[in-house]
Amino acid sequence: MRRLRRCKIVATLGPASTAEGMLAKLFQAGVDVFRVNMSHTSHDNLRKHVAAIRAVGDQFNRPACVLVDLQGPKLRIGTFVTTFVDLLPGARFTLDSNPEPGDENRVFLPHPEILSALRPGHTVLIDDGKVRLHVVEADSQHAVAVVDIGGSISNRKGVSLPDTEIAVSAMTPKDHSDLEAALEIGVDWIAASFVQRPEDVAEIKAIVDGRALVMSKIEKPQALTRLDEIISLSDGLMVARGDLGVELPLEKVPGIQKRITRRARRQGKPVVIATQMLESMINAAMPTRAEVSDVAQAVFEGADAIMLSAESAVGKYPIEAVSFMDRIASEVETDPLYRSIINAQRAQPEPTAADAIAVAARDMAETLELKAVVAWTSSGSTAFRIARERVGPPILALTPHIETARRLAIVWGVHPLVTKDAEDVDDMVDRACVTADSEGFAEAGDRIIIIGGVPFGERGGTNMMRIALLKREDDVISSAPLPDTPLLD
Repeated sequence: MRRLRRCKIVATLGPASTAEGMLAKLFQAGVDVFRVNMSHTSHDNLRKHVAAIRAVGDQFNRPACVLVDLQGPKLRIGTFVTTFVDLLPGARFTLDSNPEPGDENRVFLPHPEILSALRPGHTVLIDDGKVRLHVVEADSQHAVAVVDIGGSISNRKGVSLPDTEIAVSAMTPKDHSDLEAALEIGVDWIAASFVQRPEDVAEIKAIVDGRALVMSKIEKPQALTRLDEIISLSDGLMVARGDLGVELPLEKVPGIQKRITRRARRQGKPVVIATQMLESMINAAMPTRAEVSDVAQAVFEGADAIMLSAESAVGKYPIEAVSFMDRIASEVETDPLYRSIINAQRAQPEPTAADAIAVAARDMAETLELKAVVAWTSSGSTAFRIARERVGPPILALTPHIETARRLAIVWGVHPLVTKDAEDVDDMVDRACVTADSEGFAEAGDRIIIIGGVPFGERGGTNMMRIALLKREDDVISSAPLPDTPLLD
């Protein structure tokens, strides 16, 4: 299961991917992280999915990561007397607090928090933006709007509000219940939907309390105004381009994707690019050229992971979709331009020992053409910092904690492995050499760089770096001393 591809692949579970034997086939095809969408998953099925994913990880002796995606608040209109109505451009249409079925003039909006937040000039989008209105009058009981783009709308269609910050938590009662179920099972990442402000992230992290890592989905324009604060509080980011493309002009989304990717990397937080990456493969065995280019651009930009949604959940060709993603990412990473683009985006290190060592390790690994960077890590933070540098050699993260290994499976370039903690410096170096050899990243005569911390077993104590030469005697790999071996402690 050695993978030289640095960018990771996330696949969403669904009927197409949960059939007998499919998880193992997807894992072999290149999936690093399995996403469970709680919009369509019961707690019983969540438990079954996680158990099956863990079994696949055990089968291949490789950490299999589980990302649970919370549904978040779903804003919808009420019902109509005639099931649907046609709204004509220029017509006036009212959203109000009256629960009676609507008509071509009005409809119930069962969200008083929206009516309280709407103001004249605000845009209202219905049914993923197919119908667009702008508000001309508003109070706490109703909002009168003028139709800009007309069309048919039917019962309980979704409402999007690109100009309105709603004073409501990103966590619904359903999300609270789903989150507790996911944490009880022991999932690795929680994706928080419809984050608008850093307080939304803080609320979820307070509940999670370190039992998983929290990924903020950026799908609301309001989140962009406080993006750096949201990134700082989050453990990772997801660029949810579907909802961003509804609430923002489509032509703005590519630039926003690049800015989020770069700003997340600057803070050393993994970023996932999601939605419609190989959309045509829901029904076709081959992607379009535009889709291939879209995936490639995300990889060129240095995204930690690229994600399949409906392609792997309900598509006809889930394995082929994963295989194409794997091939595209692998091809990009061998392109002569790739390394220069990645290097040009490097951020300044923070004034910490961990960052200084990560930068020094990167420089030495590339200058000396070392075969691997081996990071001993308890919490995973050392591997996160090295990954931020987008080093040339692969990153082997050795940890005594299976939870840490699973969480690192989504991080760029990291090959996580579970092993007992090092007993001393010699043990740390020797076992790093043995692991680099056994995992196929180096062999006798190659050099690697090892990063760790003393005293061993303490979190956040990265303070040591050593270069080692792999030697083989009597078919046993160990380290050989180098006369110029650098050592920091």
